[in-house]
Amino acid sequence: METNRQKKIAGVLQRDVADVIQLALREAGVHGILVSVTKVSVTTDLSIAKVYMSVFPHVEGENVLKEVNAVKSQIKHQVAQRTKHQLRRTPEMSYFIDDSLEYIANIEKAVKGDDNPIQNPDLLEKRKKK
Repeated sequence: METNRQKKIAGVLQRDVADVIQLALREAGVHGILVSVTKVSVTTDLSIAKVYMSVFPHVEGENVLKEVNAVKSQIKHQVAQRTKHQLRRTPEMSYFIDDSLEYIANIEKAVKGDDNPIQNPDLLEKRKKK
């Protein structure tokens, strides 16, 4: 169970990481890609944060993840600058693609269409475990 402190820190990190990534995309001149931070979970000792990002269009997800991991230290530095009055130490951040929105969209599309996964469960791709 998450403590209130973990939830507060996760909220601060979620907002600031999203701002930093979106600013970096704008500065790099990347248009047509929307990145949002859907969830941040922080360990109990506040040393590690898992950052889940949703990327639209979804096909760009892996490229965005590679770019974010390439500039991981700069993102951490910028987040540290923004949170220096709230956090003593900025957690080490790991980035992941959140595919839940695409998963839901596939289910809706399948249920509305001719290919009904309730009659044929093999139509749905298996969910990746994290």
